Amino acid sequence: MNKNLCNILLLALVGIAVAANGMAASMTGQPAATTVEKDTRCAVCGMFVAKYPNWLATLTMSDGAVKHFDGVKDMMAFSFAPQKYGAASAATVTEMQVKDYYTLKPVDARKAFYVVGSDVTGPMGHEFIPFTTREAADSFSQDHHGQSILTFDAITSKQVKSMRSGQRMK
Repeated sequence: MNKNLCNILLLALVGIAVAANGMAASMTGQPAATTVEKDTRCAVCGMFVAKYPNWLATLTMSDGAVKHFDGVKDMMAFSFAPQKYGAASAATVTEMQVKDYYTLKPVDARKAFYVVGSDVTGPMGHEFIPFTTREAADSFSQDHHGQSILTFDAITSKQVKSMRSGQRMK
């Protein structure tokens, strides 16, 4: 088989694998992206999110739009007021994904535990540090002087606004 034909077949197979991965992700109810293109910007602050892959947070809207963020804090700001950040007027948040701080594996944001007030900061300063388990959050909080551990439902718009005020990009 000639070299060009082999390269074409290889590219076609890679394309099929990438498409299948995206379909599998959407069928599991999780946003497909765990990485993003280098020019993808945070839907809230405009920062290039690919520079901070460990902090990547992603949500999917009811209209199918996928939004990326440089951390949980900006994702939460968006989720409390999607239309303020350009979401379609009838669109609502359907799925939210964050990365566990220790494992960097995707986690359903609504099931994660978040450490607040630690000595670890994200790309935009103070951050909600996500964990898959309460035990991991407790351990991190002890090691890094966390002030509290919150579930998703305990995070308020007021708290997000407070954490975002005065913060600047690193």
